[in-house]
Amino acid sequence: MREVSTPPPDWMPASAVSPLDDKLGIEIVDFAPERLVATMPVEGNQQPFGLLHGGATCSLVETIGSWAAMINAGPGRKAVGVELNASYLRAATSGTVTAVCTPARVGRTLSTFLVEVTDERGRTTATARLTCAIVPA
Repeated sequence: MREVSTPPPDWMPASAVSPLDDKLGIEIVDFAPERLVATMPVEGNQQPFGLLHGGATCSLVETIGSWAAMINAGPGRKAVGVELNASYLRAATSGTVTAVCTPARVGRTLSTFLVEVTDERGRTTATARLTCAIVPA
């Protein structure tokens, strides 16, 4: 596991990390509410033609966006994804991709986040928007 710049809040349950995140190799390396950062290896997450699978990219986006929504919502609340839109702009074939998630709007019942996924050379491979419903935990 990489060193974390900003750790998760103390009140965040350990159960917020899913088995799918582990299978995909997703690691959140910065939990700042205004800018979460996560990484995921391309290796093991490719489709049959050797390119990063779009479903893996969407899982990365959903993971980091849901964490952002929960952190911004605060204790006693959880986030449930209600809409995900992704555009694939460039193929990733090796190395690690990095997702940076920033809030577009943080509300009491709905929050929307923008996510940019880049390859190791800093080139954008995908952009996405995730909206989460904020509900009691």
